Amino acid sequence: MLTSTHDRSTDSVTLPGLTTSLLRFATAGSVDDGKSTLVGRLLHDSKSVLADQLEAVEQASRRRGQESTDLALLTDGLRAEREQGITIDVAYRYFATPRRRFILADTPGHVQYTRNMVTGASTAELAVVLVDARNGVVEQTRRHAALAALLRVPHVVLAVNKMDLVGYDEAVFAAIAAEFTGYAARLGVRDVVAVPISALAGDNVVEPSVAMDWYAGPTLLEHLETVPVDTSPAGLPARFPVQYVIRPQHGEFPDYRGYAGQVAAGVLRTGDTVTVLPSGHRGVVAAIDILGTPSDTASAGQSVTLRLAEDLDISRGDLIVAGAAPRLTQDVEATVCHLHERPLRAGDKVLIKHTTRTVRAVVREISHRLDIDTLEYRPGGEGLSVNDIGDVVLRTAEPLALDDYQDNRSTGAFLLIDPADGTTRAAGMAGSSVVRGDGRV
Repeated sequence: MLTSTHDRSTDSVTLPGLTTSLLRFATAGSVDDGKSTLVGRLLHDSKSVLADQLEAVEQASRRRGQESTDLALLTDGLRAEREQGITIDVAYRYFATPRRRFILADTPGHVQYTRNMVTGASTAELAVVLVDARNGVVEQTRRHAALAALLRVPHVVLAVNKMDLVGYDEAVFAAIAAEFTGYAARLGVRDVVAVPISALAGDNVVEPSVAMDWYAGPTLLEHLETVPVDTSPAGLPARFPVQYVIRPQHGEFPDYRGYAGQVAAGVLRTGDTVTVLPSGHRGVVAAIDILGTPSDTASAGQSVTLRLAEDLDISRGDLIVAGAAPRLTQDVEATVCHLHERPLRAGDKVLIKHTTRTVRAVVREISHRLDIDTLEYRPGGEGLSVNDIGDVVLRTAEPLALDDYQDNRSTGAFLLIDPADGTTRAAGMAGSSVVRGDGRV
């Protein structure tokens, strides 16, 4: 859930006379805020919809008795979504403009699907939070803002939608923007851009709105194309979770021993001195293979096979690191978003899945529970219910090599899993990740 298999080596591509970067962003909003319509409008007006896709949506709209094309159908891909008119699952969309390429995670608005936003936003560099101009900031809006802060999403866009239904009133927009920006600032989210839009009419989504000439800021797409993206984990200390040990023991290379996985952060080079955790053994990178081709380097996001000069005891779940090492601990203090209908309580036995390593653990304490409305931390003695955010203390059966989530989103994240049936109970971030109501982190 808190991992991505996308190869970040493709995050920048050079074309003749043009360099485009990649922006990963997620959309979130309450039910009926018009999120699917916004995504459909964004794809349609940016010329990112194929002719046959548009024709299918037009036909579906006519079958439903609608006079105009329902652009929301471009994103609601599941049959249940189309029939109910709601978004259930996270839908990923890929599109591009001459200025930038995009991976969009369209997440559901219903409270019971809040867990899906954790999935969609965990690798995002920007979150678009929709608000219905008629309703203003509601509980689910505050929850989405808190999750964006918890997941360390560096940029947030407040899209105040359905401005056409409030007469394109500037005062309505200004009041909502001020309330949300103040709330986000208390969470520690510093970069918030508010845009008044009408997804149905297309105002300020791709083209500027004639009806809102009082707004002098960028359209939504203009902001998405120009927001600075400098969150590459390539500049962090190297982290390589071992996913698979390759030992053919036959054929042309009977003595081959390689360690396959994806570089989670930093850059590894041949000749680098590395440490294997949790054992603490040290070695030197002898070779790097990428798709069977030798390479001198491996960067964050690339799937590679490492070979070391030393014959070390390394298995799946070990972490190969270079540079500053993460802390090795069996006592984990973390912030979690609880995702399961069954409450999480002190004394519960769980499995922790951290990168490729899974270990047994027990919940020793639930220290606090975040009040979404006041941003105050309440006592957590009663446990965490579904969608609650709180601080926990865990005791693991074996040491884990954890970075703080605020330093490294890949190796600071983990999942809590029910050992009985394998269901995911919570998504965790090592360290305290949300600003408390009194301003402390």
